[in-house]
Amino acid sequence: MKKQNVFSIIIGLAVVMSLLVMPGTVGAHCDTMDGPVIMTAKAALEKGDVTPVLKWVKKDDEKEIRELFQKTMVVRGKGKEAQELADSFFFETLVRIHRAGEGAPYTGLKSEPVEPIIAAADKALESGSAEELVKQVTDAVARGIRERFAHAKATKMNADKNVEAGREFVEAYVVFTHYVERLHEDASAAGAHHGMKNAAKPEGMEGHQH
Repeated sequence: MKKQNVFSIIIGLAVVMSLLVMPGTVGAHCDTMDGPVIMTAKAALEKGDVTPVLKWVKKDDEKEIRELFQKTMVVRGKGKEAQELADSFFFETLVRIHRAGEGAPYTGLKSEPVEPIIAAADKALESGSAEELVKQVTDAVARGIRERFAHAKATKMNADKNVEAGREFVEAYVVFTHYVERLHEDASAAGAHHGMKNAAKPEGMEGHQH
């Protein structure tokens, strides 16, 4: 495999991890009704087995989830309305504890659909192949680099004409270099769920300052 292709794959996977770990963005798909946490919980309640749910919480929180699951199962047997209320409370508690365990805030369950790139990441795991996911992300990365590079290159041509033109170049330069730097840092470091220490930094907040 050519070195360029290897680099593209690494960058692509790094950006996927960045999308998954950025707090408050698509990384929060664990708090959506169609996200993996809730889907696992729904299946567990239907089967009456809490075991699959426990992987979403820390060991210290396992006892609380087990106890709540058992209470939920009891209430579910008291009718449809009771079941809906019990399920909703269980989902809310499970997601809140899951996100707290990862150091992320809980802002309630969301009903919006999962972001396409996150859906693609889930699909890749289900299919056992990351090839399509890598292609989607590397295409987006390549487009992002080329667009920022083109703007920086164009403004650089007039950077010395006057102060305003110079400032326009500097702004384009900072955006371009920070974007590339962030990609490189993410490709060089292991990711962490929900925006822990190796999460991608927001635009303009990168470690490299100009």
